[in-house]
Amino acid sequence: MTVPPTPALRPVISADQIQKRVRELGRQVSDDYRGQTGVALGMLENGFMFMSDLVRAMDVPVVCTFIKPRYKQTQQGAAPVLEIVFSHELDIQGKHVLLVEGLVHSGVTTEFLMGNLRGRGAASVKLATLLDRQSARRVPLQPDYFGFLVDEAFLCGYGLGSPEQTGRNLPYLAATT
Repeated sequence: MTVPPTPALRPVISADQIQKRVRELGRQVSDDYRGQTGVALGMLENGFMFMSDLVRAMDVPVVCTFIKPRYKQTQQGAAPVLEIVFSHELDIQGKHVLLVEGLVHSGVTTEFLMGNLRGRGAASVKLATLLDRQSARRVPLQPDYFGFLVDEAFLCGYGLGSPEQTGRNLPYLAATT
């Protein structure tokens, strides 16, 4: 069995830059959630590392949980429809939810989930993302907190996987070359 070669990586955002920005975001989120208990809802897989560091940078009470979207295509009439299904239902009635993502791209899944959480009675729903690729947005979605604006076609590291799903353990972000 041959193993395909790993694509060359070009560092884009250093580990020090990431950690500095995550600490700043942690202070900002803490200021906004002062006097409340937040529910940090991490979007798997890309958001796990960012969420881990972000909640450790916060100094307010926070409950941590995760959700994983699954996509399935169904046929409705003549056109296929993409359905978004989440891993489990969370009890968020009356709670302040902070949705945490590693990367917001088109925004379609995120907007759907935020609307779903509001519809299920969350007291508030805010979005924190490490990376915001606004140039790819297909819906009018604006994160409440973001680390970096990016335009690179494909990034891996700091929780984001390469096409082969490796590289999530890198402490920095890199573009494939």
